[in-house]
Amino acid sequence: MTLRAAGALALLVALALTSVHAAGVSRQQADLFERKIATIERHGTAPANPRVPKTPRRTSVTETEINSWFAYRGTSVLPDGLTDPSLSISGGGLVTGNATVDLDAVARSRSSGRTFDIWNLVGGRMPVTIGGVIRTNRGRARFELQDAAIAGVPVPRRVVQELVSYYSRTPNHPRGRRLEDEFALPAGIQAIELSRGAAVVVQ
Repeated sequence: MTLRAAGALALLVALALTSVHAAGVSRQQADLFERKIATIERHGTAPANPRVPKTPRRTSVTETEINSWFAYRGTSVLPDGLTDPSLSISGGGLVTGNATVDLDAVARSRSSGRTFDIWNLVGGRMPVTIGGVIRTNRGRARFELQDAAIAGVPVPRRVVQELVSYYSRTPNHPRGRRLEDEFALPAGIQAIELSRGAAVVVQ
C-alpha cells in the first residue's frame, strides 16, 4: 500500500469526517505537500546503511498544506460518498476532521429496520465533524474519540463507528476498521508530533 493510500485510510479511520476549507488553501500548497509525501516515501523505502548510525528524519507539514492536498489531490484516494475533507490541528494531539458524507449509503447498509434506529432518521449528503486525540509511538497510531456531530447535532460513538466501518472497507478488511484499533503508520514513520496548525513526521 502506498503512503498516499495508507495515509488517506489512516486519516479516515483516525480523524474521519464538513466542507470547511482552511484559509490559504492553494494548488501551490498542495504541490508542496505532494513533494513532501514523495520525500517521506523515498526515505521510508531507502535501504539502511549498517555503517552509518540512523538518525531520525523529521519532515514538517502544515495544516494548510494538508487541506490543500485534500482539495486538489485527494479525490483519487477518497472512498465514494466522502467529499470536501479538511483537518484542523489544535496541538497536544488534538485534531478535528470534517467532510461531507453520503449518509444514504451508510443508512442502506446499517439500518436495522427498528422504528428508532438512528439511520432511519438521517440521509442525504451531510456535514460530519469528528474530534479526538491521535497518539503515535514506535510506528503505531491510535485515535481516541472525544466528540462527533452530524450537521452540528452531537451523535453517539456507535454512529461514528458505523461511519468509519463503512468508509474504511477494503478487500482485506470487508467489515472496515474498528475506531479504537491501533494501526501501523506507513513508510517507516515512527511518530507524528502535532502542534497547533502543524505536524512533524518522524521516521
